Amino acid sequence: MNKTLRFYITFILGFSVYYFFDLLYFKNIQIWIRDLSESKAVAHVIAYSATLIPLILTLRILFPEKKLIFLFSLDQSILKGFSLAFLGTLPMLAGYFIYFNLTDRIDIQSLFINTISSAFFEEIIFRAFLIGILFRFTKLGFISSIFFGSLLFAQVHLYQSSHPAELIEIFLITFLGSVFFSWVYIETHYNLWTAIFLHCFMNLYWEVFSVSDNVSGNTYGNIFKILSILLMVVIIIYHKFKHRAYFEITGKTLFMKTRKV
Repeated sequence: MNKTLRFYITFILGFSVYYFFDLLYFKNIQIWIRDLSESKAVAHVIAYSATLIPLILTLRILFPEKKLIFLFSLDQSILKGFSLAFLGTLPMLAGYFIYFNLTDRIDIQSLFINTISSAFFEEIIFRAFLIGILFRFTKLGFISSIFFGSLLFAQVHLYQSSHPAELIEIFLITFLGSVFFSWVYIETHYNLWTAIFLHCFMNLYWEVFSVSDNVSGNTYGNIFKILSILLMVVIIIYHKFKHRAYFEITGKTLFMKTRKV
């Protein structure tokens, strides 16, 4: 069998096993661990960790000689990722502080789940594995690599509403959010920590201030989010020019690249 075809078959099968394992058993594992530990935060982390096993095994098969920390893009600077994400999301923090009140009641465990835990595991699954592996190690370009992963990322956030108009808004916002996170991840030299902290801070500010019940938001909530996105883009581009670093995503890498698996 052709090496490239074998790569794609293994990748697709591995992610399919993960997807159905997560779909069928995530909630059961979460409930079981929550009953044992009496902590929904611990249950969330363990359930996510357990469902990652098919992805880990897939990477072991595809790249037996490479370290998992490298394949999951966790080998870059945590401090740099934190700093870039914090600076980039300052418009959200400042704007929400001015225009919105703090939420009346904060559940620490729910806050942990919706910020740290969700951000970490979603970036591992969608950005590092589903999108990152394709863009880093195959001929697929940026759009080709992110399209399916971004669709799936948007789909898993549709639980936030049942109203048709809001569902469309949520889908579009989270789809474009995935494109943005992917661009940030790739253009910071595959530093997944940048995307993790960016995701975490955006969720955190949305949670601790009374902005909206779901990701569709409102006028001021979305204005400051867009300003943060624009600032993050400017920071990364400035950093690229300052250090004379090349851009990973260009017109020549949008759809296909010449690099082989």
